[in-house]
Amino acid sequence: MPDQVPTPAKKLFLLDAFALIYRSHFAFSKNPRINSKGMNTGAVLGFTNTLVEVLLKEKPTHLGVCFDSGKKTFRHDNFAEYKAQRQAMPEDIGIAIPYIKDIIKAFNIPILMMDGYEADDVIGTIAQRAEAHGFEVFMMTPDKDYCQLVTEHIKIYRPAFMGNAAEVLDVAHVLQRFEIERVEQVTDILGLQGDASDNIPGIPGIGEKTAKTLIKQYGSVENLIANVDQLKGKQQENVRNFAEQGLLSKELATIHVNVPVNFEPEELAVGGADEPLLRQLFEDLEFRQLAARVLGEGTKAPGPAAPTPRGARRPKVAAPAPGSLQGSLFGEGSAAVINAAENGELGPDGGGSEYYDGPKKTLEDVPHNYHLVDTPALRKSLLSFLLQQAEVSFDTETTGLNTQTARLVGLSFSYLPGEAYYVPVPQDDADAAQKLVEEFCPFFESETILKIGQNIKYDLLILKNYSVRVAGPFFDTMLAHYLIEPDMRHNMDVLAETYLHYSPVPITDLIGTKGKNQKTMADLDPALVSDYACEDADVTLQLRHVFEPMLKDLGLLGLLNDVENPLVPVLADVEFAGVRIDSNAMNEYSAELQGYVQELETQIFTEAGQEFNIGSPKQLGEVLFDKMDIGKGKIKKTKTGQYATGEEILSQLAADNPIAGLILEYRQLSKLRSTYVEALPQLVSPVDGRVHTSFNQAVTATGRLSSTNPNLQNIPIRTEKGREIRKAFVPRDDQHVLLAADYSQVELRIMADFSGDATMIEAFRLGQDVHASTASKVFRVPLSEVDGEMRRKAKTVNFGIIYGISAFGLAQRIGISRKEATDIIETYFQEFPSVKAFMDDSINRARELEYAETLLKRRRYLRDINSRNATLRGYTERNAINAPIQGTAADIIKMAMINIHEWLIQERLGTKMILQVHDELVFDAVKEEVEFITPKIRELMTTALLLPRGVPLEVEVGVGSNWLKAH
Repeated sequence: MPDQVPTPAKKLFLLDAFALIYRSHFAFSKNPRINSKGMNTGAVLGFTNTLVEVLLKEKPTHLGVCFDSGKKTFRHDNFAEYKAQRQAMPEDIGIAIPYIKDIIKAFNIPILMMDGYEADDVIGTIAQRAEAHGFEVFMMTPDKDYCQLVTEHIKIYRPAFMGNAAEVLDVAHVLQRFEIERVEQVTDILGLQGDASDNIPGIPGIGEKTAKTLIKQYGSVENLIANVDQLKGKQQENVRNFAEQGLLSKELATIHVNVPVNFEPEELAVGGADEPLLRQLFEDLEFRQLAARVLGEGTKAPGPAAPTPRGARRPKVAAPAPGSLQGSLFGEGSAAVINAAENGELGPDGGGSEYYDGPKKTLEDVPHNYHLVDTPALRKSLLSFLLQQAEVSFDTETTGLNTQTARLVGLSFSYLPGEAYYVPVPQDDADAAQKLVEEFCPFFESETILKIGQNIKYDLLILKNYSVRVAGPFFDTMLAHYLIEPDMRHNMDVLAETYLHYSPVPITDLIGTKGKNQKTMADLDPALVSDYACEDADVTLQLRHVFEPMLKDLGLLGLLNDVENPLVPVLADVEFAGVRIDSNAMNEYSAELQGYVQELETQIFTEAGQEFNIGSPKQLGEVLFDKMDIGKGKIKKTKTGQYATGEEILSQLAADNPIAGLILEYRQLSKLRSTYVEALPQLVSPVDGRVHTSFNQAVTATGRLSSTNPNLQNIPIRTEKGREIRKAFVPRDDQHVLLAADYSQVELRIMADFSGDATMIEAFRLGQDVHASTASKVFRVPLSEVDGEMRRKAKTVNFGIIYGISAFGLAQRIGISRKEATDIIETYFQEFPSVKAFMDDSINRARELEYAETLLKRRRYLRDINSRNATLRGYTERNAINAPIQGTAADIIKMAMINIHEWLIQERLGTKMILQVHDELVFDAVKEEVEFITPKIRELMTTALLLPRGVPLEVEVGVGSNWLKAH
């Protein structure tokens, strides 16, 4: 199949507008392009990039863009339910379409549409007429339905997408893709299998695979129907009963090529663009980079500053001015840099937009004074200047990313925009390196100087390897941006490009790309590292100055200063301490699990009547649904045509089919063994024999911490065998025990407080069993008559309500009918009207603000809360209810960690906090300290954040020789 489009004398491209617009919109859905006006420009940007790519690379002689007119078509006349199930167009696309049409017009490209017909009919008609006039035609679309139109001179052009190169689909490809002899048989296959997205019914029981087989044998839908007697069983019954439906479906899937639209080649000829109009549109949309690419210039981007030499001079050291807090170590050159920063040449354009797509400066074209500090005298002078500052940005350069094993290569500092200093650290003399780092301890240990960093926790951990404890206060630019835009990326390069309009030097320019030949910073001459390292500190300083006023405007500065920044040294100490793993216990448990897995495998083979690869979804689907013929009405297929065998499907089948339950258990135990039991011992650090996870503050949208390498947040605890893993987490030695402190029902308590429900609040204040209390209300029986089954159901309802559980979900979770589940939920809301009011108020408030917030004003943006798309809106409404609850729970445990950590240090105790998992804190406790610390830990956790209506927090504390016993 050709990858390149040939270059004939006459080459026509016909673009399927809506297919490309939707594709562009959803490509940016996880990282939306929001400009300074608050508009989501992803669909416009993606479509325009696609259009420009075609114009520049494929150089068509003729081009047209085809839209649906929005009116009913002849297909609706033939079948009233055609496309009836399609959800409403996302609002962002509706807003984008006028801009897209304006851009198309600015390129002087005709827009083609015809009332009563769809875009594919218009494209099909023009394609065939153009072919008759000697054109090579390329239908630009990701839609497979167009395959029915492919001929020798009409092809499909699939544009590049998500890293995949553009494709040209010719006749050979279509025949191979559909396993047919003639292109026109595409409509037969589409008619038989139907199309859920267009609500084309097809014939029941016939999917893509079966449709191909039948058309290969019978040639067409009509011939299949004529030979229905040759079919067997249910298939024969379906084809006979739904023959007319099959023929109608084929008609609905057929692209009509007789649309009364004129083909005027001269109107489709590619000409010059209306540059002033394009420039204005790009400026309005803030597409500066695209403007530079298309028009050869940006739009209102700041002009380049006078370039300065990349290599910085090292003049004689100058003494600071008396009383100065912001003197320059090298005494000259700083004024130009400061003036440039104040004039906006180093800072954001107009204060910085959430998404900047314009031209970006580099180190080559902005003023800067970066200095290599490589003598004792210079280091001493630098330290004297650092100690006079109110704030300093600093960064570490290291030999790697593993904080346990990485060595320090250098330190960089910046306290003036555009000026920075790099201190190389000796690599071949550990004692010399230690002494050099210790020279800067007066700065690092100062409790009055604000330390600024990007992901500063990493730098704190590296310096801990040199016995240096960095004192706060801190300002982490990564965390600052996480609070401002939690759904965006937070790495320094992205932040610099978005808010400073500046592209930092890529690290690969210094050490090369990944592979065996990649160097480390230690391999380079310090003079080569200096500018790179200085730039990091300088850019981070400038980002702080951008983010602080933004945080003030959003009311988030308190959350950063009181919670996120103070938590950084806490997490650094927790990660540095690590947790000991009993590898022998893990190995024994691995062998035990393997025995369970083999036993389950035997039972599965017995149920199936054959051996097969249980780990193969293809083989599993064939055994369950073809051979065993289970799951009628619940069978689904993936996009590749395989049977879906995911957890949701198997859970639905498990009640009536024992094999499904066995497979689920087989998968759980296999994953348990491979992901944790076998993997954790391999992650023990050779430095201290412990496992050191990395806690991430800037990942989850709710504010909860996550952990990686290894992920200890996901250790399974719901099953008995999953909980057994905790046995292998043990104290560091026989002088310690593990102490686990766990919030009890914290999210439920928060919901009770936020909703103001009197019954729930009273139950919590009196220490009653809240689930039994709920069961009494929901099942309308006295509290004394609530049995275990009622309580179990009520517990599921209590926690499910927080997450917006549906009747279907509740029915599945507790094994009841959907009708009974509906009745339980309705009764719950009748008995707990305040909870229902809270949920409704949360949704209504989110609809107005387009975000939800926690008690401490942490925001979760909910841009789809007003969507006409029911699926998107429903998901976002659930988040509107849950985000304030889950986010407040996250803030509570973070504050508890900060307070406990500070108290342990003040009391000079040997106990260390070593894990945070969901609502639980785990401590490696000195045995003699347990009695003293237990009540204080409970007190600091229950008072970390007082809820507005006074619902009390409760903490359960346990102690043991391993985590399981402590929990």
